[in-house]
Amino acid sequence: MENLQLLISGLANGCVYGLIALGFVLIYKATEAVNFAQGDLMMFGAFVAIGFHNAEFLHLPYWIAVPLTLAVMALLGYLLDRFVLRAMFGENQTAVVILTIALGFVIRFVAGLIWGHEPVSLEHPFAGAKVSIGGLVLGAEDVAVILVTLVLTIGLAVFFQRTNLGLAMQAASQNQLAAYYVGVPVKRVQGIVWALAGAMAAIAGILFAAKGAVDPSSGLLGIKAFAAAVIGGFGSLPGALLGGLIVGVMEPFASRYIAAGYSQIAPYSLLLAVLIFRPHGLFSQTRMKKV
Repeated sequence: MENLQLLISGLANGCVYGLIALGFVLIYKATEAVNFAQGDLMMFGAFVAIGFHNAEFLHLPYWIAVPLTLAVMALLGYLLDRFVLRAMFGENQTAVVILTIALGFVIRFVAGLIWGHEPVSLEHPFAGAKVSIGGLVLGAEDVAVILVTLVLTIGLAVFFQRTNLGLAMQAASQNQLAAYYVGVPVKRVQGIVWALAGAMAAIAGILFAAKGAVDPSSGLLGIKAFAAAVIGGFGSLPGALLGGLIVGVMEPFASRYIAAGYSQIAPYSLLLAVLIFRPHGLFSQTRMKKV
């Protein structure tokens, strides 16, 4: 029973890592750039939700604060692409990576300036609630995280396979020049991808802040999410989610069965092994680019 409890807790944490990793992969597939500020966008989204819902001068209802947070973070993602990333057009990928790392520092500074550096949790309707399944007692937060991630995964799959915009995003990720020649508005599509990644980061931040406290340094969680994306296969959306679940499940079991000094490096040991023996990731499918 203890192992099952650890498994559920690990799956819930892994869902958060997976959602952040999905943001990494979405941007990489659309622009071939790695956004190392994705974890910081998650943290900032959590604080925006806390500001809308917890703050005394606003204290909006939870079910209004959440969609407002998604809208704000989607707009922030779009603006970052429109006014920051496009200014780097034509530069090499190293310069873009350095830019996104710098963006992460700026976002952490702004979050600390506005909300301070004390850990804060998001007030939510499920606080303290428990879900009993047989003899297993689960926190409602863990169940909500897993269910929301499942719904989002199905929604993204349908979006990319059944909608014109989703197909346009796939075309742009395969070959931007060819997509442009057949009428795909590549720049607009990239802006929408950044907006979608911002919204995904907001969802991950809301779920993370509902499970525990968040502070500006929580953005460094993006490092684990990046490891999860690489483990799953950096160009694969399902792989990113599965990589997040693997990292999330490894953590509680490593903490339980491995000495404290070594348990923290378990996900990175797996990352190293994957890079050595399967560089494209566990679930990636290497294929030729096409439209």
